[in-house]
Amino acid sequence: MALMTSSYGYAQNYTQSFEPLPASIIDKTKNTALIALGKKLYLDPRLSVNDKISCNSCHQLNNFGVDNQPTSPGHDGRRGNRNSPTTFNAALHMAQFWDGRARDVEEQALGPILNPIEMGMPSEEAVVSKLKNIGEYQVMFAEAFKDEEDPIQYRNIGKAIGAFERTLIIPSRFDDFLKGDESALSAVEKRGLKKFVRMGCSNCHNGVVIGGNSYKKLGLFEPYETDDLGRYEVTGLETDKRVFKVPGLRNVTKTAPYFHDGSVATLDEAIRKMAKYQLGRDVGPGFINDVKAFLGSLASKQ
Repeated sequence: MALMTSSYGYAQNYTQSFEPLPASIIDKTKNTALIALGKKLYLDPRLSVNDKISCNSCHQLNNFGVDNQPTSPGHDGRRGNRNSPTTFNAALHMAQFWDGRARDVEEQALGPILNPIEMGMPSEEAVVSKLKNIGEYQVMFAEAFKDEEDPIQYRNIGKAIGAFERTLIIPSRFDDFLKGDESALSAVEKRGLKKFVRMGCSNCHNGVVIGGNSYKKLGLFEPYETDDLGRYEVTGLETDKRVFKVPGLRNVTKTAPYFHDGSVATLDEAIRKMAKYQLGRDVGPGFINDVKAFLGSLASKQ
């Protein structure tokens, strides 16, 4: 990909590939009650069948939205087959889950509650009944959904959690750089950014979340061994076998392990494998170290 030339500064060379995070994607003033309800639900283990697992169990707010496990344990200790991605900036993705089966964070939030391995609630009705027996939720749902006669509905749980997740838009030094602050990145980080673009990594990892806006086959240049059929399980299309949503790279230095199954322990290995399987290139430690340095600039300023 050719770099744009500009008289406005070095950072402008990269604005064709990347965008800074927006300041906000939800009106926090108009949605104060909805966001407060969503945060409480996000943190509440009572949404699980045995009152042990919350959204925050796998997507920890004090840990860049992840639990740093290959796959996450559910209410009875069993694990799913896919890695839990970060909820930070997730609302800006084109779709949710590795296979894109949920269109937005509001829809995604409802899935794990009824998943038998994750939170294990038996039905929507059971969830609603449980919340209706909690006085605090009666008050909070009524405040958040003032126009509804019976506000504690299953769909409204997703609306509230989704509203809270839309507040998890947390900028990084790379955003400062894209806005024109040349000093926001070090010399090695800038060198890594240049290599990242020139190698072709930004052909998939681009836009506002540095990914999250397309689906790609895992193993474009060399076959990648995995039993997970990815998006094929959603569409049934042969061309979607082993196709996954391209992960966003914001906070990637904080969210190990990597790939859809959490099978890659280190970022060094992830960079090497991506170069090999997706770009058909063998890369050495110099490339890996520089690109890893650049990726460090994508960490949210918590």
